[in-house]
Amino acid sequence: MNPIISVIMPCYNQAKYMPEALQSLLDQDYPHWECIIVNDGSPDNTEEVAKEWVEKDKRFKYFRKTNSGVSDTRNYGVSQAIGEYIVPLDGDDKLGPHYFSEAIKAFSNDPDIKLIYSDIILFGVKNEKIVNPEFVFEKMLTENQIHSFAMFKRADFLEVGGYNLNMYDGIEDWDFYLSLIKPNDKVVKLNAFHGYYRIKEASRSMHINNESEKNNAMLLQMFKNHVPLFLEYFNPIRDKIEAETYKKELYWHYHTIDYRVGRIICAPLRSIKRFFSRIFSK
Repeated sequence: MNPIISVIMPCYNQAKYMPEALQSLLDQDYPHWECIIVNDGSPDNTEEVAKEWVEKDKRFKYFRKTNSGVSDTRNYGVSQAIGEYIVPLDGDDKLGPHYFSEAIKAFSNDPDIKLIYSDIILFGVKNEKIVNPEFVFEKMLTENQIHSFAMFKRADFLEVGGYNLNMYDGIEDWDFYLSLIKPNDKVVKLNAFHGYYRIKEASRSMHINNESEKNNAMLLQMFKNHVPLFLEYFNPIRDKIEAETYKKELYWHYHTIDYRVGRIICAPLRSIKRFFSRIFSK
């Protein structure tokens, strides 16, 4: 039987964590999956570890490419996948054993579901259970409610073109969800802890959060990627801007971005909501 789920695992210098991630797939009580391991030019022994697991189970498939970042690597992985559903899984995270079976059951009962996510557990240098909120589309404009290992349909991924390559310094999953999900789409949260997100001393997300300049640049880039969406659904903006102003602001963001970037660097933002309020304060 062909795999129903394709797990996309981009790997860069995560060899020491990969066995836990890969074992969590072998532990799934749903067997119809494949795992596309993509070595993004890692200088460590990622290739050696990956090949060991390919020998253990034919559902693991290994690819190597020149380093190009997580967005391009995930897109490459999906291009090699044949499953109906996609689950991104970083090489240092892992999944609970019932995630696939519960998600497939939900998709089977309701084919209109666009995406499924769950509650998560932080582990590593920090251990904490995180109960994610029920999905509300408008809230996605100011906070990412969905973890990076949500499940969605490969056909939908291909339709929106995958991850934006300009999101090279983080929050690429948040940006992708804004492309994938429309306001009236059905998004379901499984009320169980199916995802395990590793917190490391020098993890990619912590590094970004500690560098406000990069973080703000990615927030701004995400806004640029979805300008019409934000202007339509983010109420403070929608209520303030009339049609003529809309055109002016749209031109402003695409053609005189240096001035706004300068303001961001000089005055780091505490939240994306404050970010957008600052943009349209004048």
